[in-house]
Amino acid sequence: MAAVAPTDPVLASSVLTGDLAERDLPARDREILSLESGANDGLALPLVIAALALAGPLTATEAILESAWQVGGAALLGAALGWLGGRALRLGEEHGATANGPALLFTIVLALAILGASGLTRTDGVLAVFVGGLAFNLVSTGADRTAELSMDEAVNRFAVLPLFVVLGAVLPWGAWRDLGWSGLVLAVAVLLLRRLPVLLLLARPLRLRLRDALYLGWFGPIGVSALFYLTLEAKRLHVPEVVLAAGSLVLAASTVVHGLSGAPARVWFQRRVASGY
Repeated sequence: MAAVAPTDPVLASSVLTGDLAERDLPARDREILSLESGANDGLALPLVIAALALAGPLTATEAILESAWQVGGAALLGAALGWLGGRALRLGEEHGATANGPALLFTIVLALAILGASGLTRTDGVLAVFVGGLAFNLVSTGADRTAELSMDEAVNRFAVLPLFVVLGAVLPWGAWRDLGWSGLVLAVAVLLLRRLPVLLLLARPLRLRLRDALYLGWFGPIGVSALFYLTLEAKRLHVPEVVLAAGSLVLAASTVVHGLSGAPARVWFQRRVASGY
């Protein structure tokens, strides 16, 4: 369960960006889902490490130390490199050195640099890149990059497409068939219970109306980071094939179901707003 906990920010962006999303969904709901999906992509790592400690050779102390280093080190590394990158871009703009170059290219290079540095330091690369993006946005000229946001989203989706093509080509249909009805029940249970009850419980503290809690609770697609965590668990624990089959089934079910329900859910939400509920 820890491996499939995080929400995929790239898949979630399909209902967070664009004219229709901006028209039908409140800005606060889009900001909550965007921030949550970006942050918990990396913050789910301690949960995965805790699961590794419970099911594998890691002791509690080793799990705590590894979590602290991977999360804390990623936050520090991302903040430092993101800040340096933002300052470098601002200085370049002040002196005309970046006048003819798109900031998008700079952000891609910066993201790859943070990811490479996190690999060398053995910290959480997903979280480091997210924190780096936040730090970069705080110190760079964000207003000048607004026109490139649509291109940013297009690049994000294009970059993840090959991964899903490869994933679709290697899906373990035979192993899924061996799971029988239990695999289907597991996928449905995860989709219904993974987020929805939690958002309904947090609706009052987060000052969400019922329609907002239902929408945000439902739309939390599982994607790339879940695949990474499943692979990590398989490598560290040498789990049997049935575990990977169940995890990949949940991932595939989320991709299909959330992809098909994104537009209808947005229309449903807009109608609830129009009717005052």
